[in-house]
Formats: sequence, structure tokens, C-alpha cells
Amino acid sequence: MMRTASIRLEVSAEQARALAALRTAYADACNRLVPIVREYRLWNRVGLHQRTYSNLREATLLGSQMCCNVIFSVCKAYKAQKELGRIRKDEPIPEIRFDRPSVHFDKRTYTLKNDAVTLYTLDGRIKVAMRPGEHQRRILKSGQPKEAELVLRKGQWFFNLVVESCDAEPVASGPVMGVDVGENNLAAHSLGKVFGGEPLRDKRDRYLALRRRLQSNGSQSAKQKLRQVSGKEARRVKHINHETSKAIVQTAIQAGVAKITMEDLTHIRSRIKAGKRMRGRLHRWAWRQLQSFVEYKAKAAGIAVEYVNPAYTSQTCSDCGSIGKRSKHRFVCEHCGLRAHSDLNASRNLARIGSGAPLSRAAVNTPDVGNGINHALVSQ
Repeated sequence: MMRTASIRLEVSAEQARALAALRTAYADACNRLVPIVREYRLWNRVGLHQRTYSNLREATLLGSQMCCNVIFSVCKAYKAQKELGRIRKDEPIPEIRFDRPSVHFDKRTYTLKNDAVTLYTLDGRIKVAMRPGEHQRRILKSGQPKEAELVLRKGQWFFNLVVESCDAEPVASGPVMGVDVGENNLAAHSLGKVFGGEPLRDKRDRYLALRRRLQSNGSQSAKQKLRQVSGKEARRVKHINHETSKAIVQTAIQAGVAKITMEDLTHIRSRIKAGKRMRGRLHRWAWRQLQSFVEYKAKAAGIAVEYVNPAYTSQTCSDCGSIGKRSKHRFVCEHCGLRAHSDLNASRNLARIGSGAPLSRAAVNTPDVGNGINHALVSQ
């Protein structure tokens, strides 16, 4: 399991200048590769290295390994664009500008020494003091440090270090918990808890209205305020998702759950069919972030995580398996009389799938095989 510790660095004025110079040179090198990526449609790391490495070494002040890291960063950025569907086969490759990039470090360009780290710069290595908190110390002690990103945020340098740790011993046996995520409610789990989303949704709508006003203004101060608002909203959503996922996993631990089942929401945004306003709200919702937080917290506790096809989970009765009726937050089964919160019902169906029980499907007209066989025998 990979976890990231964001560690604050305590740098002197001279060290800050050295890191800023490295960041500027790194950004320039990344921007040099963008036209080549666009011209040759090349974001394979090996192929781009073979085509650009020698030129990078001649045209920049970066060392050999840092040039390799530049190629890695550019390829990673374009692969992310590809995954998001922003690179299409018959259209030009979009241009990416590396204006305020993080600097990628690997094991050859940094070394940890107790509460300090030595970092590559254009003028040689510098030793910088780290100021990790208790949370970061726990992550550092949990496994093996891997790659890292050097980030400048609000005038403060941070070293975002990835740590690879082994998952906890898996829970041998126990019940399955289903977790349903949504927009009206953040999440619901099959053990009976619904996490409401109204306060967060209202806050995000207010942020959206504020962003629209600032964008229509267009002044320099409005653009500055827009960056502040966007960052504040993202941090708030992330914080709430962390709180929700922590509560879900804690409940699972207390109940002795062996597996958590969640919906496979791959390509869900392309499948959303709603009005413009509703699409805007749904496209801004951080479903996948909440699921990823639940996943890594669960694996750290030895609980397996499975993603399943959510088809008919909101329409099937979790008691008898019949197709029922859902109206907003209410689910009613006319077959067995069950009345339940629709999200709780869906989460219980996810738990059933995780346990291996199939769900009912919508009624279809099936051929009468027996009559067909009898008719064939008579005709003979």
C-alpha cells in the first residue's frame, strides 16, 4: 500500500533560493518537451527519453538523473490527460504548461538522514531540516520511502514523500459491508448509517456562485480570489471525505467486517443524463476520492475491498430480492412490504453481491423452451 507524507521543510533564505532556481529550471525543461510530445504524439517514457535526453542535457543545467525525472513528469502529465479522455485519436494533442510544477525526486536525487533530507540542486546537494508532525512520523515508520515531489505552497516548501508499506494481515472471516456513495447523501453503509450531504452540497453551490461572479469580473484581484476559493473548496471536500471514510472503516473494524463492497463508478460521468445544472453538480462531486479513502483505510486494517457492477442495486429489495419502487430517499417493495431508506437498501444489496448472492434483474420476455421442444417432437 502506498501512502504519502507531506512534510514541511525548514529552509534558510539561501536554501530557498537554491530550491526556487531548481524549480524554475525544472519547469523550463518540462516545457521544452511539450512541443515534441505534441508533434510525435509520444508520451511513452522510454521513447521520449531516447528522443529528448541528449538535447535536455545540452540545453539545461539539470543533471542526468533530474533530466530523467523531467521526462517522467511530462509523461505522467500526458498519461493523466489520456485517462481523462482529453486526448482523442483524430484531434491535436492539448498543450500543457508547467508554470508552477512540483519537482520529482527519486532515490538517486534525495537521501533521508534522521529528521533531515539532502536534496539535489543546481549547485550541489543541500541538507534541509524536516518538520514532520505525528501523522507524518507514523507514515514514515510504516514502510519503505519511495519517490517524492518537492512542492512550493504559499511560500512554504513541502516534501511529499511516498511510503510503501505492507497491508495488515487480512481478516480471516466475517460479514460483508456494502457502501453506497451518492450526491444527496455522501454515503450509506449496510450496517445502518447514512452520512448526509446537504451541508456540503449547499456550501459547494455557494462556492460555485462565487466562482461565477469572480470569473465574470475578470480583474486581477478577482483571479487571485478565485484561486483562493478553489483551493479552499477542494480542501474542505477532502477533509469531509476523510472524516466520512474514517467513520465507515471504524464501524467495519468494530463489526469484524472481512470485506467492503462498493460500486464500480468507472466512466460514470459520461453516463450521467440530466439537465445542465444537475450535470454540473454531479461532475463536481468527489465520489472516487471518497471511495479511494475508504479503500486505503480498509486495507490498512486488513479489510478487503471489492468493486462491483451497481446495476439494479437501487431498484432491488434487499429483503426478498424482488424489483421494487424507489422515490427519492424512499424504497418500497410491493412483494414483501419492505420500506427502507433507498441508499441503505442499495448498500445492503451491495453487501449481498459481495457475499456472492446474485440480484434480480428487470423482467424480460423469455421464450417458452418447453413448448418449442414439444412442437418439434410432434412434427417429427
